[in-house]
Amino acid sequence: MNALILQFRDFFVSLKLTIVLLALSIILVFVATVDQVNLGIWAVQQKYFHSLFVLWRVGDVPIPVFPGGYLIGGFLLTNLICAQAYRFKLSAKKSGIWLTHIGFIILLVGELFTGVLQEEFALRLDEGQTRNYSESYRSNELAVIDTTDPKFDEVVVIPEKFVARGEPIQQPKLPFRVVPKIYYPNAALAARDANVPGTPPTPATTGIGLQATSTPLKITYKQDERNTPAAYVELVGSEGSLGTWLVSADPRFPPQSFDYAGRSWKIAFRFERSYKPYSLTLIDFSHDRYAGTEIPKNFSSRIRLNTPDGVDDREVLIYMNNPLRYAGLTFYQAGFENDDKTTILQVVRNPSWQMPYIACTLMTLGLLIQFSIHLVAFISRRRLIATVAA
Repeated sequence: MNALILQFRDFFVSLKLTIVLLALSIILVFVATVDQVNLGIWAVQQKYFHSLFVLWRVGDVPIPVFPGGYLIGGFLLTNLICAQAYRFKLSAKKSGIWLTHIGFIILLVGELFTGVLQEEFALRLDEGQTRNYSESYRSNELAVIDTTDPKFDEVVVIPEKFVARGEPIQQPKLPFRVVPKIYYPNAALAARDANVPGTPPTPATTGIGLQATSTPLKITYKQDERNTPAAYVELVGSEGSLGTWLVSADPRFPPQSFDYAGRSWKIAFRFERSYKPYSLTLIDFSHDRYAGTEIPKNFSSRIRLNTPDGVDDREVLIYMNNPLRYAGLTFYQAGFENDDKTTILQVVRNPSWQMPYIACTLMTLGLLIQFSIHLVAFISRRRLIATVAA
């Protein structure tokens, strides 16, 4: 038993393991960089770095073909900790190495936390508009909204992955079942005229789906594009079907209204929302250009931050390299639309955002200390040799 434990220890302490892991990391980064042309940054991160294995599909079967970032990083972290514990004794002469390794360990752990915990959303605001929620870049949801009370909307949301499964969904707050019939991960919408000969039938039996059609598109991975899924969804009450609706995450596709069980409802496929206990209002958006050109020079958003209890009610100027940090979120100026009347803020939650700074500071300090120790020892030896020679 002891021999087996020693073998495991020797394996994880081994310098050969370090070299192999670094080589695998180089290969992984190279392949991911090449594949970024096809998949885009986000998809490459998920496929190569935020995974245990890189998977290739043979038909519908995913086959692991290479260790992913989490696996390589996990082994590298274990290797570094074991080597630190068994190979480097804590002493003044090794203090720089200890600080450097501790900084590197914090850097690896910080990257793991970032991959697992970080969330990114977008907040679009027209001048004068107020919102208390941001929207996901990639995730969508089916929202069924009870609008009976004019002062309050009760919303039930169904994540996109459940719509994609096509299985009936019964939510306790809804007096009907939601039955996804057809789901397209990316689709284009077009007008439909049933009076034109050869017009294909539509699965929709009510709502806008009678005048519109949805055509599936190839999933896009480009950084400046996003998929707009669509679905045909049937609602089934105790008396039978209430109809089949066409819903789409395209922002131009409006929510659809209907009445049932003495209440008013809306149904919509939309970008996943993250609500906040405060609101932001766009007071003014400024977009400066270099004189005589259309090249952006600077763009900024003057925002009013307001909480319902009135504790926070202030104006904030957000511009490039000057984000707003509030309640664990960071609001970056990301872009603009609609002839400079709409601002786009990137909203990021990253609890571990300080860890890379701490790691780099420790590694820099450790390298400086270790260099200084060797420099002082070198100068001392030279003086000793000069003294003996004299």
